[in-house]
Amino acid sequence: MKIYDVIIIGGGLAGLTLAIDLSSSGFEVLLIEKDEYPKHKVCGEYVSNEVLPYLDRLGIHINQTKADQINKLTLSNRNGKSVNIDLPLGGFGMSRYALDHLLYEKAKSNGVQFKFETVMGVEFENEQFCITANQQNYYSELAIGSFGKRSTLDKKLDRDFIHNKTPWIGIKAHYKNDDFPEGEVQLHNFEGGYCGLSKTETGAVNFCYLAHYDSFKKEGSVENFNQNVLTKNPKLKSFLMNSEMLFDKHLAISQVSFQNKNAVENHMLMSGDSAGLIHPLCGNGMAMAIHSAKLLSVEIKNYKIHKNRNQLEENYTSIWKQTFRKRLIFGSVFQKILLQPKLTNLGMSLVSKSPFLLKKMIQQTHGKPIS
Repeated sequence: MKIYDVIIIGGGLAGLTLAIDLSSSGFEVLLIEKDEYPKHKVCGEYVSNEVLPYLDRLGIHINQTKADQINKLTLSNRNGKSVNIDLPLGGFGMSRYALDHLLYEKAKSNGVQFKFETVMGVEFENEQFCITANQQNYYSELAIGSFGKRSTLDKKLDRDFIHNKTPWIGIKAHYKNDDFPEGEVQLHNFEGGYCGLSKTETGAVNFCYLAHYDSFKKEGSVENFNQNVLTKNPKLKSFLMNSEMLFDKHLAISQVSFQNKNAVENHMLMSGDSAGLIHPLCGNGMAMAIHSAKLLSVEIKNYKIHKNRNQLEENYTSIWKQTFRKRLIFGSVFQKILLQPKLTNLGMSLVSKSPFLLKKMIQQTHGKPIS
């Protein structure tokens, strides 16, 4: 019976980055992912530059790709009134199709083993994990949960947040729009939600929005919602009228939860969205996923020395909260502001007169470059 050092369940940004980091330090890593690469995902596809030093250290050089280098933000309210600012740190626009595949290829070259299966259950007994997949069982000393925003494994682990239904649905597609500016991310408010726009490495514009399900279901379809709700914002109306959708259909994800999650569940260490999800309007979810992998990799390397599982779990829980809890709180506040027209209009009036205020708000949901 083969026993891995680490098994990672889920091959998104956090899982792949962690696999690369640990395998670079000599750990024998197995990553189990249900879908093969490359693939598209519902995601804002804007990444804060705070992760660049860490990615460079892992041998992932974004500056050698065609990712759009983003340094400006345009923010608009429901009436299309907008404000433009330079982003304090900046970021890059890259599709999950390309970025995940880039990380996957790097992980494979590092010796990470991959199994494309669905995990059915996880058991911990006698200081060892047994991961049951649909083809066979796998065993490891450490298990990492990196299976995204909401999973059947969350139900089997009986996690607190999974019992509460959430009213959010995410929609995404890529569009061709020759007039969309390079180097800019846009965030446009509409009734019941907000939509982000930014260019990817192919030149296509990622069109991704979060909507309240109550307002969404009234329209009956994505196309009707786009036409009858989004286009009430003149900025979004102009974009949709002058763009060509490149996907056969929009991608969707429901039951998006922003409730608190535990960083450790039944001795499984959670990373990325499985540990906590920031509101998409903050534009920092992808960077947080990568950063969480960095935090966890440090604690796992320390565990290899002291071999104290309780200490590992306590240290990781503490450092995760210390690093991200403040960002999540500010993200929740910003979301509530954007969903209330009077507060949004007041906020737009304030930041248009003092762009410095908007920059300070952005800094509250972003971190410093990861050393």
